Amino acid sequence: MIIARYLSREIAIAVFAVMIALLGLFAFFDLFAELDEVGPNYKYAQAVGFVMLNTPGRIYELMPIGVLIGAIYAMAQFANNSEFTAMRAAGLGRKEALFSVAALGAFFVVLTFCVGEFLTPPLERFAKQVKAGSSERVAVQLRSGAWIKDSLRDAEGRVTAQRFVNVNALNVDGSLSGVRAFEFDANFRLLSIVSAKTARYVSQGQWKFFESETLNYLESPSAAGDIKISSSSQKIPELTWKSELTPELFGVLVIDPEKMSASRLWQYTRHLQENQQNSDRYEIAMWRKLIYPFVAIVMLVMALPFGYLNARSGGIGYKVSAGVMMGVAFHTLNSLFSHVGLLNTWPAWVAASVPSLFATALALFMLYWVDRA
Repeated sequence: MIIARYLSREIAIAVFAVMIALLGLFAFFDLFAELDEVGPNYKYAQAVGFVMLNTPGRIYELMPIGVLIGAIYAMAQFANNSEFTAMRAAGLGRKEALFSVAALGAFFVVLTFCVGEFLTPPLERFAKQVKAGSSERVAVQLRSGAWIKDSLRDAEGRVTAQRFVNVNALNVDGSLSGVRAFEFDANFRLLSIVSAKTARYVSQGQWKFFESETLNYLESPSAAGDIKISSSSQKIPELTWKSELTPELFGVLVIDPEKMSASRLWQYTRHLQENQQNSDRYEIAMWRKLIYPFVAIVMLVMALPFGYLNARSGGIGYKVSAGVMMGVAFHTLNSLFSHVGLLNTWPAWVAASVPSLFATALALFMLYWVDRA
């Protein structure tokens, strides 16, 4: 249908124009913030490169707001020029308009998902390397290092031993520095402590510990009938260490869950569940990652009623300002429900989907109300 294609084309052009403006604005703010960290090892070129590499992340974050503002601008233009009235007279009903914007929204859904899943995570990891400059490591945020739990299982999948691994620093090449692994049996009796200056992942399920030292603990009955605990120490220049842990799992500890890919979040969530750890934060982040791209369709439906309003309902600037407020309100509500869901232990899919469902209901009500007016 010619009218539907014209409607989608004009909205798409407006959305891309708004996205360029938003990205330029946020890039300026990001660069201004980075200039404070410029020094001998972090040059201006690296700061610019860091901001540019984080641009896909900004595209992912701003896409729903950009879609809403751009669509409202296009619909307000149609209303001011009486074009939307002419479209309705030519046979563009409410259902046809919905299908048109939904088809365009599907394109933005795919675009947002691909940027967030395949483009943003690797570029942000590379951005950390750029920011590191001549330094070889990315400092872990915790003063005591990062902790992660690991389990040893037999052939039938039963847990035979558990480990608590402490890492002082995660290097940009995926290796570890300052590693200590505390191994306990199934009854949480300490079996050994393995420490290493550096560690590198060599193959599936195997690490190489360099300049390592192993401290083993052994329980044996004494002559008095008590339990005697003895220890033995051994220094090994290069030790092969088997574990289910991977560099990607360690990388999760220094990356904001909201900036991880859905596949990485699912992998880490499964690891936490298998080790009987709380995975609520990462589950909510994973569901948000899956639902967030579909918000583009919701924003387009929310913008559609602005085409039904005549010029007396306010100028383009007024309507765009209303769109900005709606976009900010949705973003705030989306973040708020994630924290509320985490505090109240709601199911992850509920905490991630309620804001989008509420926005969808509001958009459909607005469309129904202006269509009857």
